[in-house]
Amino acid sequence: MIKVNGKEVVFESFPNGETLLKSDSLPEKMTTIKGVSFKYENDSDLVKLKFLKRFIDSKHCANFIPLTIYYMPYSRMDRSEDGSPFTLKYVADDINSLSFKRVKIVEPHSDVTPALVNNSESIYVNFDLIERVKKEVGFNDEEDYLMFPDAGASKRYSKMKVKNVLIGNKVRDFTTGKIKGLSLIGERFSQGKTAIIVDDLSSYGGTFIHSAKRLRAEGFEKVYLLVAHAENSIFKISPWSTTKEQLFDFVDGVFTTDTILTEHTDEATILKFGNKLKVYNIEEVLNKKGENA
Repeated sequence: MIKVNGKEVVFESFPNGETLLKSDSLPEKMTTIKGVSFKYENDSDLVKLKFLKRFIDSKHCANFIPLTIYYMPYSRMDRSEDGSPFTLKYVADDINSLSFKRVKIVEPHSDVTPALVNNSESIYVNFDLIERVKKEVGFNDEEDYLMFPDAGASKRYSKMKVKNVLIGNKVRDFTTGKIKGLSLIGERFSQGKTAIIVDDLSSYGGTFIHSAKRLRAEGFEKVYLLVAHAENSIFKISPWSTTKEQLFDFVDGVFTTDTILTEHTDEATILKFGNKLKVYNIEEVLNKKGENA
């Protein structure tokens, strides 16, 4: 989904799959365009963004337009391993070719993304959302804990205002690469009953299942998860799981945004997961921060 000045741009498809940009869904005066926001749902959105920006360029009013990317596509492919394609760089190159004046990226997965995207700045919404989550779950700042599931999350969120922190250390099967378990680094200074796991992204939630199990074993009664980005797969069991475990069976609640999610408003999803799911509207979050394009 792509919006201009907060209004969704309409795209249609020809019978053979080609994309048609409906120009009448854009502002009548192209010089009034203040910003473009981009929510990636599939690869066709990258083509749509290209068509939109090239069309705006043709009207000679593009030099000052900022772009806000709610989730940077291919963020996890931030390196080339064993000859694999460096797809994040390819996507970044395409975005750079569109020459936006400024590119705001919500909660990048690693420092590689802002390094690859020209004129970019990172917006870390979890620093604001954690305060909302703490209020919602009755978090006690003196007794309860934040838990970062790995060293990367710990580095990313080290400046969060919290007294008690635990860090996960994943135990992997080196032959398969799968997580076998997780240990905790950090001392228990209190017998807190609530823990909030904090990270940037969840797909099927395997890491967070192991994190929740470890926290329960340590005596925590309530375990919650805050992730800035969550894929629709968060509602499913991983096809690679041999135990058929589902994330919502191990946490008391999941807090996230709609930067990627599309199925959270489906009736069946609400019926099954609604009592354990809180999805913040990313536009509202950014507007509150004064960061929306």
